[in-house]
Amino acid sequence: MSLRYKRNTIHIKEGEQRRIQDFRVLIGGCGIGSYIAECLLRMGFENMTIIDGDIVELTNLNRQNYVEGDIGVNKAIALKDRLIAIHPDAKIKAYPEFLDTNNLYSLDLNCDVAINALDFSSDIPFLFDEYMAQKNIVVVHPYNLGWAGFLTVITPESRNLRSLDKEHHAFEINVGKYIVDRLKEKNIDTNWLEDFLLEYGKIAMESPPPQLSLGLYLLAGMVCQVVFNIATDKAIRVFPESYYLSMRE
Repeated sequence: MSLRYKRNTIHIKEGEQRRIQDFRVLIGGCGIGSYIAECLLRMGFENMTIIDGDIVELTNLNRQNYVEGDIGVNKAIALKDRLIAIHPDAKIKAYPEFLDTNNLYSLDLNCDVAINALDFSSDIPFLFDEYMAQKNIVVVHPYNLGWAGFLTVITPESRNLRSLDKEHHAFEINVGKYIVDRLKEKNIDTNWLEDFLLEYGKIAMESPPPQLSLGLYLLAGMVCQVVFNIATDKAIRVFPESYYLSMRE
């Protein structure tokens, strides 16, 4: 094992470390994806494609992996610069553009696993999942709940998230209700999350969901665990099953 990953020893076997090095990870959305990308890189995933047409704004700095000097810079470019500063030999491809129906099928999106952290302001996240299913690629969906992290995994054989696209016009509210239902099935307290959804529902059509850095840090670790399991052929939970980690328990 190389010196860079010497402290991964015991946790990650040498063969697993070699395997994840070239395992191709695609990250759509460099907001939530920003800390996920760094966590994956530090673990040893050295082959990543990142996509986002958004620019860094001051309001991103409460949670996303950027600094004041990045304000006004495209997120994919700023994130690539940070990742290369951590590991200059890593293979990081950045597309500084929004995914849409014009480029989704033309960009080089070849990968072994995809992380869908795209904004649900259009059908593109659904089309992204469906396109990956056609390519037989597993998709990880992470959600920052502020005080908690939640993710689910879509495979070519599983149901997709269109089944949640109902009831409320803001898709995030539908996802929130789905999460509450899943947690209640496991007798996990959801009062704080239900209170949040009630308040957010009042502004959901005008504002993206408020998020905390804590939720994103939790998510980064959760996604890394799941991507590592996929890369090393370990068992994973698939939608409608899910993963949840909270600091409000």
